[in-house]
Amino acid sequence: MAQTPPAGWKNYDDFAAGIATNRLPRSDALVGRTLRLNLPDVTLTLRPITGDRLDWREEGVRSGSGSDWYEAIEVAADTWFIDLTQACYPQEALTVIVNLRSLRVLAVRCRIISAAEAGAEPRVPQDFLVGTLGDDPGAASGLVPHETRDLIGLRTFQTYSTNHTYEHTYLNTQRYAWQCLVGVQRGQGDVDLASYYQFDTDQYVFTFREFLIPVASVFFFNFDSGRSTGKFLGLTGAGAIANNPAGAYMRRASMTFYPPEAAPL
Repeated sequence: MAQTPPAGWKNYDDFAAGIATNRLPRSDALVGRTLRLNLPDVTLTLRPITGDRLDWREEGVRSGSGSDWYEAIEVAADTWFIDLTQACYPQEALTVIVNLRSLRVLAVRCRIISAAEAGAEPRVPQDFLVGTLGDDPGAASGLVPHETRDLIGLRTFQTYSTNHTYEHTYLNTQRYAWQCLVGVQRGQGDVDLASYYQFDTDQYVFTFREFLIPVASVFFFNFDSGRSTGKFLGLTGAGAIANNPAGAYMRRASMTFYPPEAAPL
C-alpha cells in the first residue's frame, strides 16, 4: 500500500500557492484555430473559442465531446503548451505539446486513481502519446518526440517564485531526486518516479509522479530560454482534485558523467 508521509510533510496545496509566479503568460493566440491531433488509438480535435475555453472531440478507443477549460502558452517558437480538463473525466487532465511548424505532438494524460488501485505505486499515473498535427501524418517533419537519456546526471535549480526554489537531480530513466531549498517544504526531499522525452533541440518534457502524496506533474523545459513551464494534478489535503499551473526560471547546476560500464539504468 501507499507510504505514510512523515510528520510535518506538506500537502499539495501547502506548496502550490505562488508556484506559478515565474510562469510564462497564457495566450489567446490559438483562438479560432482548429487543431486535429492524431494520437495512438484516438484523434483529438481542439477548437479554442476564448482564451480559456475550447471545444473538443475525441474519436477512437475513447469517444466524446465537450466544451471545457484550457490554457495555452507559447513555450518556444511555434511550440505550445496546452493544458485542458474535460468535465466528463473529472479525475484527469491532459497536457499537449504541439509544434505548429513541424506538426509534432506529445500528449501526457495524468489521472488520479484510488489508493487501492495504486497499491505501492503513485496515485497519479501518466500516459504518453506521441502523434502529429493535421490530416496528413506524413507531413510532419523534424525530430520525433521520444524518450531520452539526455538529462540523466543533470542537476538543475528551479525557481518558481521568491519563496519556491527546488533542486532537481535526474538520476536515471525512471527516477529523479528533489529537495526544497527555499519555501514551505525547505528541508524536505524525496526520490520519485520520472519520465523524460526530448521534443526538439534543447527542448524536453519532464514529468514526475510522487509516492508520498497524490500528485503528478508535467513540465516543458526550454534550455535555450532557461524557462520551465508546467502544471500539477493531484489531491489537496482535503481530498479535492486540483489542476494547478507552475513555472520557473531554470538553471543548470552541474552534470555527472558516468563511465559506460557503470551507467545508470
